[in-house]
Amino acid sequence: MRYVALLRGINVGGKNKLDMKSLKEVFERVGMVSVKTYINSGNIIFSSDELSAKSLSATLEQAIYENFNLQIRVLVYNFEDYEKIALAVPENWTNDNQMKSDVLFLWEEINNESVLGQLVAKPEIDQINYVPGAILWAVDRQLVTKSGMMKVAGSELYKHMTVRNVNTVRKIYALMKDGKE
Repeated sequence: MRYVALLRGINVGGKNKLDMKSLKEVFERVGMVSVKTYINSGNIIFSSDELSAKSLSATLEQAIYENFNLQIRVLVYNFEDYEKIALAVPENWTNDNQMKSDVLFLWEEINNESVLGQLVAKPEIDQINYVPGAILWAVDRQLVTKSGMMKVAGSELYKHMTVRNVNTVRKIYALMKDGKE
């Protein structure tokens, strides 16, 4: 089965530095095959016979700790679950000089539509949708600093998610489709 692992908080602001080539080798050593990394922010596409994303997360977190001495949370989605999220992003959402659009991938403990009630979104500014596994967020680039969503960073809730912009989400989806068995 094809999977993507989304690592939280690596190569950000000089912290938790991980070389993607070394990370790829670690994934291969613990049994992942057809491993491909995408950009330096911790996106690894791979195949495995293991059918439990939760089990894969635990295996990969342990391997990262043993090889790099870093406690990094790893969120794993199978192709079908990731596809549902990627296809739920409205086609007109972009991440460019006009619009900021992100996908906030959720760990199991907060993966419920009720998480929307914990956000400080401003309906007149923020566009927010819940899809199982993620929150989709878009805002006009000129209004980013006025968005209530900026308060999520640094909150307790933020520790249970990892964020990718929509361009990255779409590229990962394309790479997963290309390698789908």
